[in-house]
Parts: sequence; C-alpha cells; structure tokens
Amino acid sequence: MIQCVDVCKCYRLGARSVEALRGVDLAITEPGFYAIMGQSGSGKSTLLHLLASLDRPDSGTIRVCGRDIHTLDERSATQYRRTDIGIVFQAYNLIPTMTAWENVALPGLLAGKSPSALRTDASELLDRLGLGERMDHRPEAMSGGEQQRVAIARALLQAPPVLLADEPTGNLDSATSERLWSLFAELAGEREITIVMVTHEPVAAAHCRRVFVLQDGRVCGTIDAEELDAGGVATRYQQLVGAA
Repeated sequence: MIQCVDVCKCYRLGARSVEALRGVDLAITEPGFYAIMGQSGSGKSTLLHLLASLDRPDSGTIRVCGRDIHTLDERSATQYRRTDIGIVFQAYNLIPTMTAWENVALPGLLAGKSPSALRTDASELLDRLGLGERMDHRPEAMSGGEQQRVAIARALLQAPPVLLADEPTGNLDSATSERLWSLFAELAGEREITIVMVTHEPVAAAHCRRVFVLQDGRVCGTIDAEELDAGGVATRYQQLVGAA
C-alpha cells in the first residue's frame, strides 16, 4: 500500500539548511489504521505532505498503491490527490458558504460528476458519520467535531484506498477526539482502507494498529499498538526515542 525508501527532504531557512527527513524507510502492506508519531520538528508532517504529493522529496522513493508518486508532475499529482487518496487536515478547510453536503460533494463536482448522484453519495456518507440531520447546515452552524466529520466525509467521497490525516483532532475536545479516533479505526476495517494519521499523542496512537515513531527525521522504531493502552504506547515510545 505505502512504501518509503531512504526518503530525504531539506528546507532552506534563510542561509540555513534544515534536514526535515534524513533517510526515512517505512512500509505498510495491509489496510488498517496507522500512526506516524513524533514530537514537533520530528518530520512527521513533512512525511505526510510527501505521501500526499503536496511536496517532493530531495531523494529516495515513495510508492503509494503501486504508483511512484515522487516522480509525479503537478498535473499528475493533482489527479492522484483527487482519485487515489483522501486528506484530512487539522483545519477543516470547509467552504463557509456551502452546506455540509455541498462541501462533501465538492471534489466530485470538480471532477464533473452528476450533482444528483453526488448528493446521494454525500448524504450516505454524512448519515454514516452521524450527520444526516446536518446535511443542509453550513459550517458556522456546526460544532468543531461536526465540521471535522464533514471534512472526513469529503475525503472519503471518491472511495480512496488511502486516507491521510494530519493532526485531525488538534482543535477538538477530548471526548470528540476519542469518537473520531474510534471512527477512523471502524472505517479502516469496514472499508478495507489504509488510514495514516500524524499525531504526537499516545492516546491517539493507542487506537491504531501500528505506530511509526519519528525522531530527528528518521524512523527510530515501530510500536504494535493493538494490545496497548495510551500508557503502554507512551512507555514504548519513550523507550524508542531514548535508545535512538
């Protein structure tokens, strides 16, 4: 599903060069809910942006669903983001003048699909996410958790095999966050898709099947989290970063 081999990425900050990723190796071979975990500056969001083809690595290879995405030109990268993956950011990025179903349907409308068919698809997704009665509401009339679920529905509209989530619960309270993490785990199982979430929280990572731990731009180890609670994930995380 996802493979990274010796991926490197540097950025320029004035006269200074910053190594965000320093030879990342990572492999996900089966559908499920996975996490990329690390502290601020570890490179986790940079890696997710490369997986989304929002940026390109300086070196190394990235393969997603059989495609070498590190070589895509801008047109091909745009098509890849429309059809092969879904993306959920911490900011909901909803259009304030559009209703919930219109926001969900937007990727399909841009692809030229029938509005009537899209309304049906969007309605089914929103209902599955507990927002059936909010379908005709605009973002300002919804809570943060509801807006994030609209963003998740939008990312799932094209039935992508891979869903990428960058700190998706960063703006939400703990109860709403818990519901969304459980929802990701359920969706990964029901739809047999691969969900990769960037997080720095052990309580979030504990909902995942496996956790890839980043430190200083490298994967320093993995955590099999299925049998662990948040405390267990936190302990194993500290062991990995301490030994790196």
